Amino acid sequence: MSIPPVRVSGPALRSLSVAAPALALCLALSGCISLFPKADPSGLYRFGHGSPPAAASTSEKTFGVFKTPTVFTRAAMGDRILTVTDGEAAYIASARWVSPAIVLFDESVARAFEAESNPARLVTRGETAKAAMALRLEVRSFEADYVDGPKAAPEVLVEIRAVMTRTGDRALLGDKVFQTRVKASNNRVGAIVQAYDAANTQVLTEIIAWVGEAGSKLPAE
Repeated sequence: MSIPPVRVSGPALRSLSVAAPALALCLALSGCISLFPKADPSGLYRFGHGSPPAAASTSEKTFGVFKTPTVFTRAAMGDRILTVTDGEAAYIASARWVSPAIVLFDESVARAFEAESNPARLVTRGETAKAAMALRLEVRSFEADYVDGPKAAPEVLVEIRAVMTRTGDRALLGDKVFQTRVKASNNRVGAIVQAYDAANTQVLTEIIAWVGEAGSKLPAE
């Protein structure tokens, strides 16, 4: 029998912190929990392994981008897979990301910038002088929402606020919220993970195109 997920009330979702006593209490109340997607054989999953398809470049010039540390919603940044039903949060039992979600996300961002048709290139902290702009990504939502009830296939919601500033004078180049929803094909863990991957890919594709468009308007160095 699988151990049920830790449940968290909606208002506490953004500042989740599970302590040992709370965990013990949730396990003791396991008989009251009924929200479980069907389990697949493997308990470790990943997203963002491939690179998002990059939009065609509008400029032949390339420019450097320094990405500041990612800000990730605390409830979803770890290795547990977050779901939300009617404002109540839960983690899928017996299923985890192979690495913390924030690590997998940063890896997927790096792959997105490595696409050959993308004019933007990430630079390391020691190369900030070579960067034309700085990019801050704030992952506000990264969850599977059971909008049609606990037995239906959920929709994966990924919402990211992206802020671009010019490195020379820190002038604001753009501030935009990107959001996408992808419905899982069924209520199995594997299908939910595929929806996470598709939603993450779609959002990064939009962000990369947005960054590329802003970079093409910067004066040549």
